[in-house]
Amino acid sequence: MNFWEHFARVLPYRPIQALAALYWHATRRRVRARNRLRVASSDLPFAYEYWIRTYERIPDFTPQFRSSIEAWDWHPRFSVVLYSDVAATAAQRDLSLQSLQRQIFTSSTLVDADVTSLRAGITAADGDYVLLLRAGDVLSEAALFHLAEALQTNRDAAILYGDHDELDHEGRRRRPWFKPRWNQEMFLGQDYLTPLVAIDTALALAAIEEAHDDVANLVLTATSSATRPIIHVPHILCHTSPRAAELRQADRGDALARHLGGLGATCAPGPFGTTKVQWPLPDELPMVSIIIPTKDKLHLLQPCVDSVLRLTNYDEFEILIIDNGSLERRTAEYLAAIGKNPKVRVIDYPHPYNFSAINNFAVGHAKGPYLCLLNNDTEVIEPSWLTELMRYAVRPDVGAAGAKLIYKDGTLQHAGVVIGIGEAAGHAHRLLPADDAGYFLQPHIAQFVSAVTAACLVVDKSKYLAVGGLDQESFAIAFNDVDFCLKLEKAGWKNVYVPHARLVHHESKSRGRDSSPLNIDRYRRELHALQQRWGTKTYDDPLHNPNLDRHSETFVVRQ
Repeated sequence: MNFWEHFARVLPYRPIQALAALYWHATRRRVRARNRLRVASSDLPFAYEYWIRTYERIPDFTPQFRSSIEAWDWHPRFSVVLYSDVAATAAQRDLSLQSLQRQIFTSSTLVDADVTSLRAGITAADGDYVLLLRAGDVLSEAALFHLAEALQTNRDAAILYGDHDELDHEGRRRRPWFKPRWNQEMFLGQDYLTPLVAIDTALALAAIEEAHDDVANLVLTATSSATRPIIHVPHILCHTSPRAAELRQADRGDALARHLGGLGATCAPGPFGTTKVQWPLPDELPMVSIIIPTKDKLHLLQPCVDSVLRLTNYDEFEILIIDNGSLERRTAEYLAAIGKNPKVRVIDYPHPYNFSAINNFAVGHAKGPYLCLLNNDTEVIEPSWLTELMRYAVRPDVGAAGAKLIYKDGTLQHAGVVIGIGEAAGHAHRLLPADDAGYFLQPHIAQFVSAVTAACLVVDKSKYLAVGGLDQESFAIAFNDVDFCLKLEKAGWKNVYVPHARLVHHESKSRGRDSSPLNIDRYRRELHALQQRWGTKTYDDPLHNPNLDRHSETFVVRQ
């Protein structure tokens, strides 16, 4: 919808936000104006209604449509196992059965089951895939079609899942959950695959043997043992009942504890009913070299260094303060004093400011096998910050581990980086209150991400060197962390956002804004380099569903 239509719709609900957007529009800052409206309207009913009318794909059952299905090389069959979390009413079961009868792709059989006989239901399945459907939930009429369509190009899929929304007590659709692609680490924090998941029948039969006849255990076992792809189908496949919505965040701690016990990991309750997984550390803790570049700004540097020394409960670390030509006497006095601490070394870097070059230089002086890149405008607020990051950094499959960074006003600055936001890269959930549940709890769950910010990241030094460190030629100041993380990913390592490691970040106060007149030309060169190297104008980030707005760091439905 155009700006004026959007403005008129938002104004009655959110007049202050609508008028603020009007101000930005009148002053010709129209991208900012549209973003303000998107955020203001994201949870209003008309936003999702507009998406349904404009973007939802429900094919017409025409002769041409039937011919296109008949032309498929494969017509997969689905055995629908109707199960209950709790005793379902006859009316709830009827709703589910009626939705199955309305499918425009009809290659399915019904296998009825209840909570005590899930094993029998799966054993009786004779289709290619077992489709688990909770009694009371309603299939989109195109659900089986979209699953079958996805299988035409993903023949070897082990598991498929899709997006879903909720039905209120009047049967109106609300709260669409547009999900990311398969993310093993995120799935451990919360079940985002159900309420509708299709599992290869052979895999389901094998998994049910270990699943204690429980859906949560079944899906955990199937995902962990799958040797073929787990595919996300980016369509609304299911409408859940209010009862099911209440049950969705049920505690998965016991199931996860059994599931992860053999890997040495432990589970604890996380915020909003999520699960926090604690991965094991080596018996002998490796040293971490914490690299802090600085030039004066003692009011930032001193709280940063002092908070690391005072609070950090991970004992094996050293601090390398890289002094990039400080001039103030107070700074010199502080560096001289703090340099006497056996955990701190002060190293001069008497060259023009280049964030990437400074960190690469510091790595050559680091004694530890692990590196922590840390901005001088951060402050440690929790003793376990480095411990939590190291739980991930020591894993062989992990590249960079990044912290949750919070502005002084209590809003999020960093919860992972999404590539493609604004045709470049953006910080997921930025400016969301840190204690807000956020978009389906994602800010509170450890998850694989495309990139994390170098304001606070930990990485194995051998991996840092293997990809050439930070690119000091193309990304002296901006986007060096994004480029670095994408290089790690390309080399086969996964970057991870760790919400349990929290710091305060006074973003960019030590170097100024990229949009200032002094920095804008340099910033544009680095932006162009990022777009050319990684194709960020059209980049399809696995964390960001195509039905979410690519121009907003908050996860809102595209409008």
